[in-house]
Amino acid sequence: MRIVITEFISLDGVIEDPGGSEGSPVGGWAFQFDQGEDGGKFKLDETLGADALLLGRITYEGFAAAWPTIEDEAGFADKMNGMPKYVVSSTLTDPEWNNSQVVGVDSLEELKEREGGDLLVAGSGQVARELLRRGLVDELRLMVFPLALGGGKRLFDDGVTAKLELVESRPVGPDGVVVLVYHPKSE
Repeated sequence: MRIVITEFISLDGVIEDPGGSEGSPVGGWAFQFDQGEDGGKFKLDETLGADALLLGRITYEGFAAAWPTIEDEAGFADKMNGMPKYVVSSTLTDPEWNNSQVVGVDSLEELKEREGGDLLVAGSGQVARELLRRGLVDELRLMVFPLALGGGKRLFDDGVTAKLELVESRPVGPDGVVVLVYHPKSE
């Protein structure tokens, strides 16, 4: 499978809690901006084109609490609820969301080697950083929001480095949100 990381990210690299959650000091920032029809289509196409999700426990728990009750006409919720989901966790033992399976961090390379299309990593900062550290990422999709948060969890920290090649860039919506797509750069 191709491992594709997708992140909402601020100009200063923060990916923490873009949709907002109780108790988060930086949460809720992504939805202050209009991503326009192009931004919505980008996220819909990305999800509909994925074969499976790879999530960290915290992201998984947030998604599992929300998605089973969501209905939409575009098929986004049906896809999220129906596709296979792999959860990287050492504490979760019995995932209840449909088609979910717990995997260990040492199973990441094995997941990549399976047949199939895109294995989409949404949010899940710890998992994304580990995939980058291990050189397992095939594509990095960043929806960059025009704000600096000054603090919060970042995609590239804890010694995570990556040499990337820009393969796509385009603005979406009227508020200065930009989609950037990168592939690992060959040395």
